[in-house]
Amino acid sequence: MTESAKGLLSVEELEHAMRRGEIDNLMIAIVDMQGRLMGKRLTADYCLRGGLRKGTHFCTYLLGTDMEMNTPPGYALMNWESGYGDWLARPDWSTLRIVPWQEKTALVLADAVDEQTGQLIPIAPRSVLKQQLEKAAKLGFRPFMASELEFYLFRQTYEEIHRGGYEELRPAGHYNEDYNLLQGTRNEKIFRKIRNFMREAGIPVESSKGEAHAGQHEINIQYTDALQSADWHVLFKHGAKEICILEDHAVTFMAKPHHQWTGSSGHLHLSLWDADGSRNLFFDAQSQPYGMSALMQHFLAGVMAHVREFSLCYASTVNAYKRYAPESWAPVHAVWSRDNRTAGFRIVGEGSSLRIESRIPGADINPYLAYAAMIGSGLLGVEEKRPLPEEWRGNAYAAEGVPRVPYSLYEAMALWRESEAVRLVFGETVADHYYNMARVEQQAFNAVVTAWERARYFEQG
Repeated sequence: MTESAKGLLSVEELEHAMRRGEIDNLMIAIVDMQGRLMGKRLTADYCLRGGLRKGTHFCTYLLGTDMEMNTPPGYALMNWESGYGDWLARPDWSTLRIVPWQEKTALVLADAVDEQTGQLIPIAPRSVLKQQLEKAAKLGFRPFMASELEFYLFRQTYEEIHRGGYEELRPAGHYNEDYNLLQGTRNEKIFRKIRNFMREAGIPVESSKGEAHAGQHEINIQYTDALQSADWHVLFKHGAKEICILEDHAVTFMAKPHHQWTGSSGHLHLSLWDADGSRNLFFDAQSQPYGMSALMQHFLAGVMAHVREFSLCYASTVNAYKRYAPESWAPVHAVWSRDNRTAGFRIVGEGSSLRIESRIPGADINPYLAYAAMIGSGLLGVEEKRPLPEEWRGNAYAAEGVPRVPYSLYEAMALWRESEAVRLVFGETVADHYYNMARVEQQAFNAVVTAWERARYFEQG
């Protein structure tokens, strides 16, 4: 059995397990715009009476809400005028797995489809990525990807943190634990459960380590096909939160939880392989520099050229832009370099492992959108045979005359709205939908008076 097959089930195995009483409920989930799992728990009795194969209905509003599940205006596909009807969550049975941290539970991810036509709903995040994978497949390419996720652990429950107004945050550590095994030992009870439960669920975690602030940790997930990688990414985040809830802990993947803390990144690794996955097309031993093939150079050039326009896919919240600060381990400039952690794009690996590491995204990304943006903009570079800028050598934080990551969500919104590349890659419907998502996020922030403002202006203003 392969690593990825551990914990996975066939539909027939699920039915047998339900009849034996080994599994008594099935979670069926779509991924919403914010990268969260939304869905239902189906009872074993219902599934065995014929409710298993079709899927389940969900309200269209789930793909048109803000973070707090409000129903803001501006979405063409879901609104009060349309009556907020139903779409179908059609299971992707290749994702069916046991959930080992919950009792007698299985889970399957689903695609959002129109029940009458069977067509994918275009604005659903999983659909957005599938569209780019279809484009790549027509060109003979098979994207392989992986996520590195950083996060903070707290020896507090989510409820305790909420009651404290999110002001009394106590990370589960008291000094920088970057690679520090002793500090990591203090929370190994939780990290061990996360690693081992994930592997049991068919989500192959390769390693975990302390990160660059107290209570911060990183977990790396195995390299695989892009769609499966995005699935593993959302299942890992959801599962880590559930495990922490069951252990009276909390974990956050927020990009910048505190202005004095190191931000949490969501680095993405990518290479293009041939259709059967036997050869890395990014590697050419005769090509310079570093064995980077012409395909890899054009692809990277496309990603770099359009990274500012696609920033809403890499940083979709007001908070995400606070992570981009000089000498913070988060990049600020869209330059590339070999094994250089100050650059936005780092070239790593050799031979068949040669790949691009994008250090732009934060840990709060929706992976389907971030993966789709990286693939789509890279394929534009290939189509245009875009030349790769020269390698940046030295401290990329000190770079001048090169593109910079947007300073704010406002700037990213303007770049997205004016971009021909965004509409060429995603189409008008998707482009308009996610622009409205950003507009709603920015307006929600603008309406709130923060504790920082009161402390700064209450007396002195």
